[in-house]
Amino acid sequence: MNISLFGYGKTTKAIAKKSKNVVFFDDNTKKAFIDENGFKIYPSKDFDPNSSSLEIPSPGIPPHNPLIKRAKNLISEYDLFLSSKFNSKIPFSIWISGTNGKTTTTQMITHLLKEKGAIYGGNIGVPLGSLDKSKKIWVLETSSFTLHYTKFAKPNIYVLLPITPDHISWHGSFRAYEDAKLKPIKTLREGEVCIIPKKYENIKTSGMKITYNSSNDLANFFGIDIKKITFKEPFLLDAILALGIQKILFDETNYEKINSFKVDKHKIEEFFDKDGNLWVDDSKATNSDAAIKAIKRYKDKKIFLIVGGDCKGANLEPFIEFLKNFNIELFIIGKDTDYIYQLASKHKIASKKVFTLENAVKEIKQVINKDSLGILSPACASLDQFSSYKDRGEKFKKLVLSQI
Repeated sequence: MNISLFGYGKTTKAIAKKSKNVVFFDDNTKKAFIDENGFKIYPSKDFDPNSSSLEIPSPGIPPHNPLIKRAKNLISEYDLFLSSKFNSKIPFSIWISGTNGKTTTTQMITHLLKEKGAIYGGNIGVPLGSLDKSKKIWVLETSSFTLHYTKFAKPNIYVLLPITPDHISWHGSFRAYEDAKLKPIKTLREGEVCIIPKKYENIKTSGMKITYNSSNDLANFFGIDIKKITFKEPFLLDAILALGIQKILFDETNYEKINSFKVDKHKIEEFFDKDGNLWVDDSKATNSDAAIKAIKRYKDKKIFLIVGGDCKGANLEPFIEFLKNFNIELFIIGKDTDYIYQLASKHKIASKKVFTLENAVKEIKQVINKDSLGILSPACASLDQFSSYKDRGEKFKKLVLSQI
C-alpha cells in the first residue's frame, strides 16, 4: 500500500513513523528532499493520484486545497488508527467536540480516568500516531477538520459541547461546520453513548442519547451535586461532563479529584498589575461564543475589552450587538480592525482602532482602576499577528506587567 501524506506536520510525521511506504506532499516544499528519518517530501504539484493507494491529510488542510480535490482514497488519521478497516486492535475511545471547551473537557476526563488507563490526544496536541495503543482509553479532542475527513472511525462515547459559528472560511458555511460536528452521533451502535445539546435530540442513532440545555440538566441526570464542584461557568459544564463520563463508565463521582484539576493558561486567567488592577488573559477565546462566556463573568464591572485578529469569515455582528448589555469599551486590534470598528459604530459601542496589542494595553493602562478590568478576549484567531493564541496571551501579560 502506497500512502500519500498531505502536509509535512506533526500529525503526518507521527503517521509516517507507524507506517510503511509513505510519501509526503507539502504546499510549502519547493524542491523534493529526504528528511532525517529517511522520508521523502515532495512539492504538492508532484502528487499523482494514480500512484497512491491512500491519502491522509494534516487536519488543517481545507477541502478546497488542490491536493484534497485530486485525492481518490482520502481518509483521516482517525480512520487509520480507530477503524477496523485498517486496524484489528482498537482502543476504547471517547471523542470530545463542540466549539468551545473541548480542551478543558478532554483534560478533565483524562484527569478523572488516568488511574483507569486513560490518555489524551487528537487536536489537543498529541497526534494519534504518537499515542500508546496499550492504554485502555483514548480521550480525544476532536476538531471539525478531522471529522470532515473521517469516513470509517467512530467513538464509543461522544461528548458534544454547544456548537456556535466558527471556522466558516474553512468549511464554507456554518451548516457544513455543524454537520461535521454531528457526524459521530449517527455512527454510534447499541450500547454506545452520546452526550449532546438538546437541540440535536432528533438526530437518529443506534446509541443512547443524553441531552442537555445547561449544566443543571446534566447534573440532575447524573445525580451530581453542583455545590460540591468548585468551578464556575464556563468550566462548570466541562467538569460536569467529565464527571458524567466517570459515572457512565465506572459509576463513580469523584468531587475531590475534579476539584484538583488546574485549568490551562490563557483561559479566563486572572492576574493583577503592580497597582492591584484586575486583568484577564482569555487569549484562547478565538471565537465570539468563547468571548461571550468570559465577558458574562464581569457584568458588574467596567470592561475594557481587547478584541480582534482574524475572524475567520465569521459574522461578528451578533457578538458586537450582545456587548451593548455591558458597560464596555473596545480596543480593536489585528487584521479585521476596520470590520469590527464598523460594527461597533453601528451599534453605538465605544471603541478605538488601536491595531496592535501593545497600543491596546497602553491605552487601557491610562484608564483602568479598581472598579474596572482589562481583558484580552479577542473573539478572533491570532495568526495574523502572533504565532499562536499562547504567544498572544504571553505577550499580553508581559505588556501589562511591564513598567512602561
